[in-house]
Amino acid sequence: MQKTLQKLFQSMIGSLRDLTPIVAVILFFQLVVLKQPLPEVGQLIIGVIFVIMGLTFFIHGLEQGLFPIGETMAHALARKGSIFWLIVFSFSLGFGTTVAEPALIAVAAEAAAIAANGGVIEASEAAQEGYANGLRMTVALSVGLAIVIGVIRIIKGWPIQWIIIGGYIMVVIMTSFAPQEIIGIAYDSGGVTTSTITVPLVTALGVGLASSIKGRNPMIDGFGLIAFASLTPMIFVMAYGMIIQ
Repeated sequence: MQKTLQKLFQSMIGSLRDLTPIVAVILFFQLVVLKQPLPEVGQLIIGVIFVIMGLTFFIHGLEQGLFPIGETMAHALARKGSIFWLIVFSFSLGFGTTVAEPALIAVAAEAAAIAANGGVIEASEAAQEGYANGLRMTVALSVGLAIVIGVIRIIKGWPIQWIIIGGYIMVVIMTSFAPQEIIGIAYDSGGVTTSTITVPLVTALGVGLASSIKGRNPMIDGFGLIAFASLTPMIFVMAYGMIIQ
C-alpha cells in the first residue's frame, strides 16, 4: 500500500511539472500581453487542481493496469503459437479501443453537425447520428486492420518504412479524388485515433509481442503500430466519403 501511494505521489509531482509550462504561458499572455486580470480565479484554480488529479490518476492507471495487461496478453498469445487468435485479438483491440475513443466521438459528432449545416446530409437528428456512427465505424475498422498489419509486420520482420511510404502514396492519390468536404475530416481522423485509450494498449501489444518472438528487437520491431493506426483512417474515411457522396 505504501509503495502504491509513493508511486501515486510521484505521478502527481510529474503531472504538476508537466502542466507548469502551460499555466505559465497562460499567465504570461493574460497578465503581460493582454494586461487583463484572470477571470474567476477561484474556478480556474479548482479546474487546474482537477486537471492535475485527473492526469495523475490516468498516468498511474496506465502504468498499473493497461500497459501490463497489454504486454501480458501479447506474451500469452505468442506462447500459444496461434496466429489466428493473435490476429483476432489484434483486430478486436484496435476496433474496440477506437470505438470508445472520446476524441473520435467528439470529432464524428462535430463533423455530422457541419455536414448537416452544409447540406451534405439531411439536417435531421437521425441523419447526423447515422453519419457520425458511420464515420466512427469506418475509423474503427481501419484501426483494427492497421493493428493487424502491424502485428503481421512484427511476426514477419518486415521493414516499416516501405509500408508507411506505400500508405502515404495512397493517401496522396485518394486526396485527388475524394470529396473536398471529407478530406480535412479524414486527415483529422488519423490524429484522433491515437489518443488516451488506443495508444497505451496498442503500444503495449507491440512491445510485448516483439519481446516474445525470438529474433525481434522491441525497440526496432515493437513500435510503429501507432503510425499504422494514424495512416489507415485517412484512407478509409476518404473512401467512406466517396461512397456516401
